[in-house]
Amino acid sequence: MIRVSDLQKRFGQIVAVNGVTFEVAKGEIFGLLGPNGAGKSTTINMLVGALKPDGGEVSIGGNGTPMRASVRRQIGSAPQALALYDELTGDENATFYGKLYGLGGRHLRERVEGVLGLVGLLDRRKSRVSSYSGGMKRRLNLACAMVHDPPLLMLDEPTVGVDPQSRNLIFDRIEQLKMEGRTVVYTTHYMEEAERLCDRIAIMDKGQILAQDTLEGLLAQYGGRAVVTANLETSPPPTLVMPGQLEGDLLRFESDRPVQEVARLTTEGLRFRTLRIDRPDLEGVFLNLTGRSLRD
Repeated sequence: MIRVSDLQKRFGQIVAVNGVTFEVAKGEIFGLLGPNGAGKSTTINMLVGALKPDGGEVSIGGNGTPMRASVRRQIGSAPQALALYDELTGDENATFYGKLYGLGGRHLRERVEGVLGLVGLLDRRKSRVSSYSGGMKRRLNLACAMVHDPPLLMLDEPTVGVDPQSRNLIFDRIEQLKMEGRTVVYTTHYMEEAERLCDRIAIMDKGQILAQDTLEGLLAQYGGRAVVTANLETSPPPTLVMPGQLEGDLLRFESDRPVQEVARLTTEGLRFRTLRIDRPDLEGVFLNLTGRSLRD
């Protein structure tokens, strides 16, 4: 559905995107995960045709570059900066975007009602957007991206600043869109969102993709080992081979097979008062790849 090859973009002396390459299959949710300033939004803007690349290529649906209007009609975009008119109602915003894509008459009215219902805003459709909460605005932003029924959605940080209820509804709707066979590119810096939604994840920093794979693949390659932390109930038997150093009654060690190692220790007579196993997760992968320094 999407093919990106050696994508480049500079702003003066700043290299925002530097050699980004990836493909997204039809019906896939593809996550772009990265810290602030990683180049995610710039990449999305080139994918939707809002920015012209300085180098490289983007092809959408086998039909060529999104700089062409016919290709852009296949795309629905929900940008991080809300693309809404506060003085208009929710209904009027969705209608406006539908008309931009050539919809009209009964079909437009049905599409507007359908997408507002999908994001839970039918009861507030006649209210001005200026009266909406942050979560309602994000949901309307998504509705406007879907009103022309596109096969491809570009969602740039779609849950920034929303309440838990709106966030969960957005997740449900994105999963529903995938079940309908739509393709989604989803940028975020929230690990749990990528873990829940994405079939594959690309981790991006300083304008480059550092790694891309399924969640399981990223964990296996970059996640590190599981960490076992336990407080012992009794002193270990003198013949027991310990997998780590004891500090008082505290035992901490790393293992590729933590459950089996704990089972061995128990079988050989070790007793635990508390036991915790921290397995590799996406946050660990992210920090291993991008570092722990603060980003502004």
